[in-house]
Amino acid sequence: MLVRKIPTWQTTRRALTVTAVAAFVTGGAFLSAGTASAATTLVSNSCTGSVTGQMGDQVAIDGASVKALVTKGANDAGTVAIGSWAGDSIAKNHSIPVGQIPNSAGGEATGAEIGKAVRTALANSGTWGLGLDWNKTLNSVETTVAKGCGLTLLAGNYVAPSTPAPQNAGTPQGGTGTTPGGASGNLSNLNPGTAGGTGGSAPMRDYSGIPTATAGTAVAPGVRYPANGTLPGDASAPQAGAGDQSGQGVDIRDAGNAQSLASNSASNDVQLPMLIAVIVLAGVTAGLVRTWVLRRAA
Repeated sequence: MLVRKIPTWQTTRRALTVTAVAAFVTGGAFLSAGTASAATTLVSNSCTGSVTGQMGDQVAIDGASVKALVTKGANDAGTVAIGSWAGDSIAKNHSIPVGQIPNSAGGEATGAEIGKAVRTALANSGTWGLGLDWNKTLNSVETTVAKGCGLTLLAGNYVAPSTPAPQNAGTPQGGTGTTPGGASGNLSNLNPGTAGGTGGSAPMRDYSGIPTATAGTAVAPGVRYPANGTLPGDASAPQAGAGDQSGQGVDIRDAGNAQSLASNSASNDVQLPMLIAVIVLAGVTAGLVRTWVLRRAA
């Protein structure tokens, strides 16, 4: 009898292949088991209130907590449904998934979400209490449950992220800066009125109070109005022709002391010499015109 001899390298390769497959299957089983154990389902005995768990946990309600709502919704549907049968069927389901603990401080499973989950569970229960129109009965049950339920989901292992402390906007990280002009020191010295300042100042924000020169020749106020003088038109200033208390006249006159001359006749009167001159001028002009016309005719 002939026996085929298998090379050593082939035997080694087959052994390594079998070992690798076994390791892959075993590792997959461990991973599956770890994932299944990590996903926890929290079952609430009430469809209202709050549920506290770990982030990522599944949240479910016991069907018995919505039995009364399902019974009322089926009876109010008007489809000859038997509400007690529908309530008994949903009460047999002890885990109806309605949500998940969020990856934040908290969340909620709204009444609409719970109503939809109860509708699906009741439709899959195979109950005989849904009446003649199953869809209408399920709609009534969903609406009734949505109005009466609502859960608050809290994450017990949530840690709020820490916020960095705000830095002083007026002082750089080094704490010192360079002031205009090259001197180094605290930059807060640039703010007027800062305690501990070294005389630094910031530019003015409003320049409206600074006097400006108008068009023409600018004259300083001290030149126009001497410190010991009086303003034009001042009642306390001595007038022309008025004497002082000692009876002697003061040689001070106001500029522009002009007066109008009186006239004995009205402004619209025509004087006789002017009238005679006008008449003579008219006669001379008429004679010149007559002479010029006659010469042209000849």
